[in-house]
Parts: sequence; C-alpha cells; structure tokens
Amino acid sequence: MLKNNQKTVFQEIKNRIRLFFRKDKEPYLQLCKITGFCPGNIVLYRMALMHKSCGRNSTGNRMNNERLEFLGDAVLDSVVADILFRYYANKQEGYLTTLRSKLVRRETLNKLAVQIGLDKLILHEGAVTTGHNSYMNGNAFEAFIGAIYLDRGYGACMKFMQNVVFKNYIDIENTAKQEANFKSRLIEWCQKHQVVYDFETTEERSEENVYIPIFSTKIILEGLECGVGKGYSKKESHQVAANDVMTKIRRDPSFVRKITVLKEQREAEQGLNSPDEQLSEDSESLVVSFCE
Repeated sequence: MLKNNQKTVFQEIKNRIRLFFRKDKEPYLQLCKITGFCPGNIVLYRMALMHKSCGRNSTGNRMNNERLEFLGDAVLDSVVADILFRYYANKQEGYLTTLRSKLVRRETLNKLAVQIGLDKLILHEGAVTTGHNSYMNGNAFEAFIGAIYLDRGYGACMKFMQNVVFKNYIDIENTAKQEANFKSRLIEWCQKHQVVYDFETTEERSEENVYIPIFSTKIILEGLECGVGKGYSKKESHQVAANDVMTKIRRDPSFVRKITVLKEQREAEQGLNSPDEQLSEDSESLVVSFCE
C-alpha cells in the first residue's frame, strides 16, 4: 500500500495532468502558483472566488462564496491560533487572543488577498467599493481557506498559512506591536450613531489560583448584552469584549438592525422621533457605516 506521502505526491501529479488539459486552465494555474499545489476539486475554488453579486446560476440556485466564507472563518481562526500557540510558548490566553484578532481582521485579510494575487481571480458584477463589499477580497480569502480545507484538509491549510502567508507576508513580532484598540473603535461607532453603550466589569478569582484576579466584561448596547470578554486586567477584558462586538457589527447585519430597532424604540419613548418613523434607511446606514 502507498504511504501517505506517496499518496499525496501521486494525487498532486494526477491533479497537474488533469489541469493541463482544461480549456480554462489559466485561472487554476494561478491558484497552483498561489498555494504551491494544484486544486483537486476545482469547483470548490471556483465557488470560493464568486462574490455574492454574481447572483444565481441558470437553475436559479444562488452561486456565491458566503458558505465557504463561514467555514473558512472558523478554520482560519483555528490555524492561526495553532501557529501562535506554538510560536509563543509562554504567552497568556488574552495576549494570544488579541494577536489572533489582529491577524484575522478584515483589513489584514484584504491586504493578504491582494498580496498573494487572489483579488485578480475574484468574480463579481458591478461596483464593489462600499459597505460590506469593501471587504470582498478579505471575504474571498476566508472562502479560499474553506475551499482548501474541504479539498485537502486541515494540514494543507496549515502548510499554506505557514509556508506561504506567514513566511512571506506576515511579521508576527511587528504585528504584535501594532495597536488594535477595539474599545476605542466601538465607542466611536456608538457615538457616531448615537447608540447608548455601557461596559460592566466584574472581578473573578479562579479556584486554581485565588491570588490572580480575572476580569470579566459585558458590553451593553441599548440595554442588550452584546459581547463578553475576559482578561487578567480590566483593559484586556474590555478589548476582548469590544472585539467580540465589533466582529458582530462587521459580519452580522441582523445584529446591527436589532440594535437599530432598540435605539429607535428608546428615542421614540423619549419623544426624539415619531413612533411611525421608518427604520430601514437608518438600519442600512448602520450596517455599512463601519466598513466605510
């Protein structure tokens, strides 16, 4: 029987031969160049590079990369956490969580997609420069990771991130020094849109070490608990919680609309707005504003 390494080499040769005879081989040769291996299930990578503006196929089914983006987001979090866990043997959980957040935030993924040339392969229709679409490249990067995972498995995702991305485009030490003040960004967003916010912090002590306090912070927006964070200082717990909320604001339009409705209800009760005021325009404004 063939050993795992032999199977991998054989599959790679098979994929390259099959790819050579494709009429539309050029985009997939580019994928080989980007990843260092040839795609097995090409359909997955095609889907990963389809922006939601592409609409539906001839059978009426939606064709876009949003499902793969969802999967790739989770895989990327795991892979980056794995890399950081091994790189920093003595760092605490809060430090690693903050650093991972810097590495997987949309601004970073947008830049990486351009650096590796993935942005040139994305299929889309119309203008994609505002709102959620301004993160088209970063979303495609996550979907791309999802495609690699389904096609080649977790190990291939790890190799791609280590040997291609981290080796050539990311300086971990430099990134660690960069400030990512999620709390300030959240407060600015709330003030801009007149959303009432509050940080509720409590001190806890673990049974294992009663002398080291652990701080837990809840973030309340318009009376709704929206995010939780823990850390070995109040500042750290605030940042973790704020990052949690900012992620929801960036990725979940329904969450933003919920906050908008609560805000409108509060203002109506205070007599600031008519109860019959339409929410749709404000809601859409809030959804895209963070990405601008």
